[in-house]
Amino acid sequence: MDPVTATIVIDAPRERVFEYLQDLANHQTFTDHYLTDWRLTREDSVGRGAGARFRVKAPGNRFGWGDVTLAEVQWPYRIVEVGRSGKGNRVRTVGVYELSEASHGSTRVRFTLETEPVMLSDRLMEAFGGRSWIKRKNARAMRRLRAILEGAASGGQRVTVAGR
Repeated sequence: MDPVTATIVIDAPRERVFEYLQDLANHQTFTDHYLTDWRLTREDSVGRGAGARFRVKAPGNRFGWGDVTLAEVQWPYRIVEVGRSGKGNRVRTVGVYELSEASHGSTRVRFTLETEPVMLSDRLMEAFGGRSWIKRKNARAMRRLRAILEGAASGGQRVTVAGR
């Protein structure tokens, strides 16, 4: 799929936004409207190597499990997460958070998601509504992230390691 991008300006310093985003345990708080049942893959949820597994609540999605691992963390500018989803985890995903300074101490957050479907069936699902669905969900996630970091909404429950 061609990359899908969501951009938002958050009234918070870039370092604070980056610290929040580099902790995967926080991602459930702003994506739980379409990514549920989060589980960390290791105790340390911060920085390079941190990972999580979750269920994608997409219409018609029979194989809803996905995972991400933080592959690159360049403080305080960029976070790259790689993962897999779909049947047999055959669809590769790459998500990139890019943070830049905006006016008056605020931060511009740009999230780009790219998927690499392997099978024709995966490509057809994306072609018939998958792209527009993920675009809407990512835009809402960015609005929720802004509300949390600006203090207008509570952060919800952070994800933990199973058994803790």
